[in-house]
Amino acid sequence: MATDFKSIPIIDVSPLLARCDDPKMAEDPGVSEVVRQLDQACKEAGFFYVKGHGIPDSLIKEVKKVSHSFFQLPHEEKVKIKMTAATGFRGYQRIGENITKGVPDMHEAIDCYREVKEGMYGELGKTMQGCNQWPSNPPNFKELMEEYISLCKDLSRKILRGVALALGGSPDEFEGERAGDAFWVMRIIGYPGVPTTNGPDPRNDIGCGAHTDYGLLTLVNQDDDITALQVRNLSGEWISAPPIPGTFVCNIGDMLKIYSNGLYDSTLHRVTNNSPRYRVCVAYFYETNFETAVEPLEICIQRTAGAKKFERAVYGEHLVSKVLTNFD
Repeated sequence: MATDFKSIPIIDVSPLLARCDDPKMAEDPGVSEVVRQLDQACKEAGFFYVKGHGIPDSLIKEVKKVSHSFFQLPHEEKVKIKMTAATGFRGYQRIGENITKGVPDMHEAIDCYREVKEGMYGELGKTMQGCNQWPSNPPNFKELMEEYISLCKDLSRKILRGVALALGGSPDEFEGERAGDAFWVMRIIGYPGVPTTNGPDPRNDIGCGAHTDYGLLTLVNQDDDITALQVRNLSGEWISAPPIPGTFVCNIGDMLKIYSNGLYDSTLHRVTNNSPRYRVCVAYFYETNFETAVEPLEICIQRTAGAKKFERAVYGEHLVSKVLTNFD
């Protein structure tokens, strides 16, 4: 459960990554220290920064640069990849089209999901069937994003091996039937700056309303010069997560909360861009397998007095319900 944290910890995950696929990784002192820090961060805040993650800084910056370039295009160019139900809810959303708790968000975005082929997940997967819609301009957009997604997927898997150890399980808890064939979501998001006029701003200034993420782990790549992400602590205070160059902001989602039987919480967060400058954020969401029935891990039930606090939730059902209520 989240505490009254006042800041978000920074964790150097390089010792974990170096030994991540070693069968004896849990015995390594460097890995043990990372696991201890992950456990503390997940218990106290549900959020943490990671450095030493191995994804090239040049790629992280280029991903944001091409995202800025796309959002600067004329509206008629952007809507060439407009999101609809027919595209499996992939593609471009205009400002105000994304809804959080009934309120339009002040952002535009490209929504991407793991490709779902016809019949891949039976009836459950029909809503999400489709391929990602990538813009033709900037010309390197698709290739760059696909490389980035591949690296984010690998990094997420490795961090979750550390989280599995932190929960008292084996490093493989989130492999196999749970997340060995992980679904993923990515949102490339643009937040307009605040108008510089002196008059009242008639718009809703919340870039993205307070919410929790619904998967396992999120990696947030945000512009280096604008603080907009806020995380709510136990007292209800909104704590800023300022950008730290070379890091990702990570947070845990609803599915990991269930697996942990509430030892870890998925923390409410929101985005408010009070800067006059346009802000880009690329959020990668690492999920369970699409058809996985998520329920508390036995080791976590034992650590919480033997009481199972959550009913099972099928990830794909959870995602589809979120998608259908989040699209206007």
